[in-house]
Amino acid sequence: MKPIGPLMWEHRLIERMIRAVKVEIERINRENTVNPVAVDVAVDFIRTYADRTHHGKEEDILFREMKKKKLTPEHARIMDELMEEHREGRKTVARLVAAKEQYLKGDTSAVATVVECLRWLTEFYPKHIAKEDKGFFYPILSYFSEDEQKAMLEEFWEFDRKMIHEKYNRAVDAFEDGRF
Repeated sequence: MKPIGPLMWEHRLIERMIRAVKVEIERINRENTVNPVAVDVAVDFIRTYADRTHHGKEEDILFREMKKKKLTPEHARIMDELMEEHREGRKTVARLVAAKEQYLKGDTSAVATVVECLRWLTEFYPKHIAKEDKGFFYPILSYFSEDEQKAMLEEFWEFDRKMIHEKYNRAVDAFEDGRF
């Protein structure tokens, strides 16, 4: 199996969440109310699965290994673009959380910001995924030997194995500190 296999599978789950978020945007627009639980679920998914797990593997493993290679200018540019897109996604999620908190404090004008952030995410992820799926993941495999690809794949599995423990250690820490 190629190391991009798990990354591609993760894309399919992210796409499913994006479709669900689009439905939630329609509901918000129809009812002019924010369901904070729906926002929290979407934020948790994006932060933990899409960003920390999926982007984490890209940045901490794949891109780290790519930086050791002599990349074409195009591949180096695309990798830099992808990392910048990850940062923009994190900023948008932070804005979404802040807007939801404002809404919970009674600021109904925050509904527009919640929708704006959710809409940005639903437009961002399909383009970001297409860039990786169609123009990046397969071509960059040529930089790596079969043994290097196998080592990355094993590191991906180890990364995933540790992720659940990291997530729930943070949850217990927050609960113990009253940050929930």
